[in-house]
Amino acid sequence: MKSYTEYLTFNTKNKREIINITDKVNEALKKSGIKEGFCLVSAMHVTAGVFVNDDEDGLIQDLTEWLEKLAPFNPNYKHHRTGETNADAHLKSLLIHHEVIIPVTDGRLDFGPWQQVFYAEFDGQRRKRVIIKIIGE
Repeated sequence: MKSYTEYLTFNTKNKREIINITDKVNEALKKSGIKEGFCLVSAMHVTAGVFVNDDEDGLIQDLTEWLEKLAPFNPNYKHHRTGETNADAHLKSLLIHHEVIIPVTDGRLDFGPWQQVFYAEFDGQRRKRVIIKIIGE
């Protein structure tokens, strides 16, 4: 059993962005040399997330609007008593979740049709990291 670790760094232009990182995850898998195992992709911050879904513009827009309805910006969140103004970003991160595990088969990410990996930033414009951890043989 071996493992490989790689870090991605993001500093988004916008406060909220959804970025397809499938190619970066595939590159890390190739570097790892692992043919059978698992690939963990995890946002290393509490106001970001990682998810798997279809890379279709309408769906991404629907997702963004849905998250805003479920966790809208609200100046009255109790978290804002700390001086922060990003409580909605924390809640959106909880809805998306912070990590995914993808099976690795024959040296490739074993996705179903249309599946891609995304980094979701909800409180951007500052440096954040994602860890890719690949374990297997």
